[in-house]
Amino acid sequence: MAEKRRAFERRVTRAEEKKTRRLKERPRVVYGGDLPILAQRKTIIDAIRRHRIIVVTGETGSGKTTQLPKMCLEAGRGVHGLIGCTQPRRIAAVSVASRVAEELGEHVGQSVGYKIRFENKTGPRGYVKFMTDGILLMETQSDPLLRSYDTLIIDEAHERSINIDFILGFLKKLAAQRNDLKIIITSATIDPEKFSRAFDGAPVIEVSGRTWPVEIRYRPADPSESDEASSPHIEAVLAAVKELKERREGGNILVFMPTEQDIRETCESLEDRRYRNTLVLPLYARLPAARQRLIFQSTREDKIIVATNVAETSITVPGIRYVIDTGLARIAEYRPQSRTVGLPVKAVAKSSVIQRTGRAGRLARGICIRLYSEEDFEKRSDFTPPEILRTNLAEIILRMLHLNLGEIASFPFIDKPRPRTIRDGYDILLELGAITRGNGGYLLTEQGHHMAVMPLDPRISRIVLEAAEENCLNEILVIAAALSVQDPRERPPDMEQEAERAQKAFVNPASDFITLLNIWNAFHRSSSGKSGKGKRSFCRKHFLSFRRMKEWSSVRDELAAILDESGLPPEASGSGNLVGEQLYEAIHKSIIAGYLSQVAVKKEKNMYHFAKGREAMLFPGSGLFNGGAAWIVSAEIVETSRLFARMNGMIKSEWLEEVAGSFCRKSWSEPRWDPLRGEVVATEQVSLFGLVIVAGRTVSYGPVNAEEASEIFVKQALLEEGITSLPPFLKHNRVLIDRVETMENKIRKRTILVDEEDMVRFYRERLGPVYDVRTLKKIIRQKGSDEFLRMREEDLRRWLPAEELERYPDQVDVGGERFSLTYRFEPGSAKDGVTLNIPSRLLHAVAGRSPDMKIPGLLREKIHALLKRLPKEYRRHLIPVGTAADQLADLLNSETAGDDTSFLQALSSALIERFGIVVPAAAWPIDSLPAHLAVRYALVDGKKNRELKASRNISDLVSNSADHAIDENFERAVRTGEQGPFNTWDFEDLFRWIDIPLKQKKTIRVYPALSEEGSAVYVRFYRTEEEALFKHADGIRRLYELHFAKDRKYLLQCLRLPDDLRQSIPWPGGAKAFEDMLARVAVRRLVPGTIRQREEFLRRAAQARPLIFETAREIMATVEPVVGLYIEIRRRLLDMKETNRGNVGVSAFTDLLKNHLDRLVPPDFPARFDENRLSRLPVYLRGLSIRAERGIAHLEKDKAKADKAAPFENALEKIRQSLPPFSSEQKRRSLDEFAWMIEEYRLSLFAPELKTAETISSRRLEKRLTEITAMV
Repeated sequence: MAEKRRAFERRVTRAEEKKTRRLKERPRVVYGGDLPILAQRKTIIDAIRRHRIIVVTGETGSGKTTQLPKMCLEAGRGVHGLIGCTQPRRIAAVSVASRVAEELGEHVGQSVGYKIRFENKTGPRGYVKFMTDGILLMETQSDPLLRSYDTLIIDEAHERSINIDFILGFLKKLAAQRNDLKIIITSATIDPEKFSRAFDGAPVIEVSGRTWPVEIRYRPADPSESDEASSPHIEAVLAAVKELKERREGGNILVFMPTEQDIRETCESLEDRRYRNTLVLPLYARLPAARQRLIFQSTREDKIIVATNVAETSITVPGIRYVIDTGLARIAEYRPQSRTVGLPVKAVAKSSVIQRTGRAGRLARGICIRLYSEEDFEKRSDFTPPEILRTNLAEIILRMLHLNLGEIASFPFIDKPRPRTIRDGYDILLELGAITRGNGGYLLTEQGHHMAVMPLDPRISRIVLEAAEENCLNEILVIAAALSVQDPRERPPDMEQEAERAQKAFVNPASDFITLLNIWNAFHRSSSGKSGKGKRSFCRKHFLSFRRMKEWSSVRDELAAILDESGLPPEASGSGNLVGEQLYEAIHKSIIAGYLSQVAVKKEKNMYHFAKGREAMLFPGSGLFNGGAAWIVSAEIVETSRLFARMNGMIKSEWLEEVAGSFCRKSWSEPRWDPLRGEVVATEQVSLFGLVIVAGRTVSYGPVNAEEASEIFVKQALLEEGITSLPPFLKHNRVLIDRVETMENKIRKRTILVDEEDMVRFYRERLGPVYDVRTLKKIIRQKGSDEFLRMREEDLRRWLPAEELERYPDQVDVGGERFSLTYRFEPGSAKDGVTLNIPSRLLHAVAGRSPDMKIPGLLREKIHALLKRLPKEYRRHLIPVGTAADQLADLLNSETAGDDTSFLQALSSALIERFGIVVPAAAWPIDSLPAHLAVRYALVDGKKNRELKASRNISDLVSNSADHAIDENFERAVRTGEQGPFNTWDFEDLFRWIDIPLKQKKTIRVYPALSEEGSAVYVRFYRTEEEALFKHADGIRRLYELHFAKDRKYLLQCLRLPDDLRQSIPWPGGAKAFEDMLARVAVRRLVPGTIRQREEFLRRAAQARPLIFETAREIMATVEPVVGLYIEIRRRLLDMKETNRGNVGVSAFTDLLKNHLDRLVPPDFPARFDENRLSRLPVYLRGLSIRAERGIAHLEKDKAKADKAAPFENALEKIRQSLPPFSSEQKRRSLDEFAWMIEEYRLSLFAPELKTAETISSRRLEKRLTEITAMV
């Protein structure tokens, strides 16, 4: 305790000694001149002594800035700490410190010093310290109670910059903790009461200014007086200058213009006027320093200074007598909704107008010409909104959190910032990772603490921190420092093109940030090993501001020092191992980290979509202008004439996801099973603040949504069998499912198989959350087998219609062969219904046969459908149709079971038998039946059971089967097996069929037969037995003809017609061709067409030889009378027609009979008709002859008789023309027989004296026609 007390006593002693020393060493205060503030010296000193806080207000030039620090010294301040004086600008801090030190008779750095960024001119025994408001803010971080000061003077508080407002709020809170601290707030005569109210009614001391009266003239600009090339206020300025120059009183003119472009145009126009003894000078912030100095130099000429609002308060322009005020200025406005800085040209507030006007009354009476109306002036707002209401608050919020000053919303700002701007500030800090949300508000992160100690915009400090991670800190320090200072590149108004050419070497077309790095590197290389003159020369050559380059270097060094103090020196994170593209990527990833919400994607040339729905154009001064960058990051988005992106770098969209991290928003669409990846996947879209940075990436969906992914896995991978290699349990379950689905297909009801959801539940209960094959296999391994995933048929069935299923067999016998049936219940599909699967080699067995009768279930349904669709005249006898269908089905099943009979033929017979109803074949609505009721025939690959071709009409397969069943190799095999030509039986016996081997152990069944081809026969192979039998009959008989070739000459002699008939033969080829045909007929009558063994062939030939000539004589006995009668009747008909030439009725009659004659006796009648028909031909011919004789005399009677036969002739022709392909052979034979019955009926009508072969009448014809019509 004693030691602690002694230490405390020593500290007190040192403090007393320091106080005594500082009291003794205080500089002697000297006041000089007649500054207006000195008239209030005693009042102010008294107020300083009696009040902790005072407000001093007065016009510019009253002496507030230089005299108040001395009055504080006189009031006893500066003993316990420094008298701190803040200035809005560095130049003011330096110049005022020099002036006060000079007035005290000292050099800067003794009693009076200054501290600005990168320069500290304060001494250890100082009393007064001038500094920028930014320096005081930085000191609050290391000295939160500002113990090094006992007095603070906040000068130019009326400017209401964000720093000033923050300092005032900070001091209001600090005043409650430090009763010893004196605070003096100085302001121009702009609303000083607001400051007083903010500090609980602090006293206000007004100091009158030293000004001369100013005459105000209103000269509103007239838009109609300007052309398209210039703005109205430029023309108004020219007119105002002319008005002032005509006074011929001399004096400098200060013109306030809103933009640099306006200044340049105005200066050019004024120079064109060539006023005598007048210099025209521009003034704006980016003007090179050398050009700015011209304004302050004394000259013999008058000056016209055309300036932005920088000349309002920032710079005091000497010698001004006249002011021309456009009343406009660019006023920076931060827009939190788009996070852009707008620089619109707006009408300035009354306070600014007054400031401008006051510039004209400093030396003598002045004139101010306002280029707007007095009414316009009166409508303007009193004050320009303070910066805190129109700026980004992120930096202020960061510093407040670092200093533990609480929430910004409750901070005692003079004007409270808007809630929306506050939210935006927090959002930016969240985006930068500087803060996190805590239970009691927002908390600084580790990154946030590092960012807060850097004298940088938070975005730029975030870039620096990211660069440490990306291993490019050296380069980013340079770029970060460049973004924190004014652009060193200068463009003198009269040398813009030269400057552009000089700086072109630095430009990187991909990145303006690399351009800055190029300038830095070139600048430092230029002075390597040289004096400072080398740097200045380099700057002059490349139009760079040497002062700004020095400031850039100083900022970079300051940042490096801060990082060094934090344990992260630049050298530790240098880019020595990064070059080229790697270094470029690292730099721009670092920049992205600070400007996440300022990335953009190209819309069209120079136009970009930015985050948060913004659209901006590349600034024409950017190196990327007119380039092709797809994605960019921009460090500055400013709105002037439009929204411009000014500082840009080309980036790759894939970098954004890595840098942005949790700020990326991911969405997933099209979740699906991917068999190649063996997992459930989805299409992922990644967006950043509304911009899509990844459009369609396939990703695993399980980690995103395990529940939905598991559902998809079960449905698409397991139930739909999407797995590339099916596991055994799935194959097992598929067999069961197919079995149950076949049951449903048979009965055509989807009521047996359980729902998909039931099957999904089966797997989900046993598997849990599984969405990939790897996990499935792992679970099966853990269980020891897949038995737990194997279903039973009972798991898949709701019920079992056993009795109904028996009516649908799985196989049927057709044509002596067994065929499988496939059932499908797919209405509208080409495969709907039952399919008979036919191996190509067995196609012959099905051709011409019907399997309908073998499928009882199909038979009953098909009968029912046909009966329902019958015309009413038949259907009304079958009511109720369902009962009739059941009875007919039972009848057909009992009588034709196992039969290949035509279904319609059997049904027609059953109708007659059961109900006595005859339904014509044409009345059956077979074409209107639902497709599934017609058996579908499918030609299949015998081994793989692969369907080759299918049709509901078996004849389509028979006629086109070669297209599918026979390929090039098969055709070669067939050609190899075929033989010929032959004139006798010099080949092996012919089998009924042969199975020819094809590739891959396949076979195809073919049917051998003899084929008649020219003068010989060949052994050929056919695809159907029917075709082979047809060809073989002709082929075998042709072989007999060749066998009897030696007997042919004598045979032809036996078959020779009398000469008179030979000469009259009217048919093609004449008598010789006709007699050759007779020779073939003679041979064919003697031998069958079915012989397949050589031995039988020779035996039959031996038996036939003795009978050939007798057969020939029999043929001649039958044929010769027919030929004679044909020739005679033909000649007689021609004579009748010639004799009655001109008689239309006779001509038509003879033509009718001539056609009838040709139908009765065609050229090949001996081969076409059998012996019975041949024997009746002479009778029909005599009847025709009798009709000719009688009819020509009585045409009307003949017509009446013909009309009796006509209905039967017409009916026959109609049936033949409409005969469907599926018509039975029985019906075709019956039609031929009916034609001969009509011939017999004609005999009874036209030559009743000739005896008919059978009893004939119209009633018998009608009955027979009804029977034929009912046939199928």
